[in-house]
Amino acid sequence: MKPTLLILAAGMGSRYGKLKQMDAFGPNGETIIDYSLYDAINAGFGKVVFIIRDFFREEFESHFRPRLEGKIEMEFVSQELSNVPVGSIYNKDREKPWGTAHAIWVANRVIKEPFGVINADDYYGVDSFVQLAAFLKESYENKSENYAVVAYYLRNTLSSHGTVNRGVCTSTSDNFLLNVKECIKIARNSEGQIQFPDGDQMVSLDENTLVSMNMWGFLPSYFNYCHDIFSDFLRDEGMKLTSEFFIPTIVDKLIHDNILRVKVIDTESDWFGVTYQEDKPFVMEKISDLINKGVYPKKLWN
Repeated sequence: MKPTLLILAAGMGSRYGKLKQMDAFGPNGETIIDYSLYDAINAGFGKVVFIIRDFFREEFESHFRPRLEGKIEMEFVSQELSNVPVGSIYNKDREKPWGTAHAIWVANRVIKEPFGVINADDYYGVDSFVQLAAFLKESYENKSENYAVVAYYLRNTLSSHGTVNRGVCTSTSDNFLLNVKECIKIARNSEGQIQFPDGDQMVSLDENTLVSMNMWGFLPSYFNYCHDIFSDFLRDEGMKLTSEFFIPTIVDKLIHDNILRVKVIDTESDWFGVTYQEDKPFVMEKISDLINKGVYPKKLWN
């Protein structure tokens, strides 16, 4: 059994100014996704499922099909507003789909095996794919019902260009997730301490605090759980124009209802991503450094 990698690539790139998942960062036009796929293939993933939007499907497929043909199985699935459980009611004036948990659910017809999830515009590092693939293969062999989150040390995810938002993970003594708390505007202060505002005070975080960067390991059971929780979400939030159905919403409910456990996989990999156009030179420099160190060949795909 080879696990599948699902890539969340349906974002509109409103803050970036264009489709950042299609922007070139490597020396031969490579996107961030290309580097993630290179790492995933080497780690043993056998299929990739791209979650996209219909309006850029043709451009997206024309980039990735020639590069990946014969290297990994491919599926392209559109996330659209109308992809909802039968009988659901929602506001037809809404423009955007329903968020990251919904983006995974739309792939229910093409994924029947354990699968990993990543963002299209984030770089996760070689070790993270190796560890996630190993977890998913072990889960399949042992018929485990556990899910996983790949957690990064906070010190490896900070930006020198401003504050960041991070999902701070709280775990048990045996490394299972208790919850993920979204903390905003995290940065180092003038004395080097990592802090974020909480009301009227600043809260300090340890360098080795584990944070989620939206890299998950799931089993096909996700789709059944998501169907029911998403149906409840639409009943309560479906008429709102901006409500979003996030992955931690599902994960927290499954944990708190004692349905399953989520293993916390920690990695020393550096993470970097792109949100604004101003981030592009930094990301290009990081990729160039990795090429110079021999992590990647200069020309990624032959």
